[in-house]
Amino acid sequence: MLIGIAPWLLIFVIFYVLLIRPQQKRAKEHQAELSSVKKGDEVITGGGLRGRVTKVSEGEVEVEISQGVKVRAVKSTLSQVLKPNAKPAND
Repeated sequence: MLIGIAPWLLIFVIFYVLLIRPQQKRAKEHQAELSSVKKGDEVITGGGLRGRVTKVSEGEVEVEISQGVKVRAVKSTLSQVLKPNAKPAND
C-alpha cells in the first residue's frame, strides 16, 4: 500500500517545490509592494497604463497618466511599482 501512495506523494512534493511555493512568494512580494505605494511613485496598472501616483487612500490610488489627466485605480489592480531611478530599456 505504501508503494502505491509514494509516487503520488512524490508528485505532490515536486509540484509544491516547483510551482506552489514560488507563486506564493511572488504574491507576498507583490502585496508588500502594493502596500508600500506612496505619492510620487511611478506605477503600471493592470491595463498597461503608466503614470505617477498623486493620491493614495485605503483601497484606491489616483494616478496621473498625463499632465492634468488623473484616473482612480483600485490598488490591487496595479501590476508593478517602478523604482524612481528606473529608465526605459530602449534609452
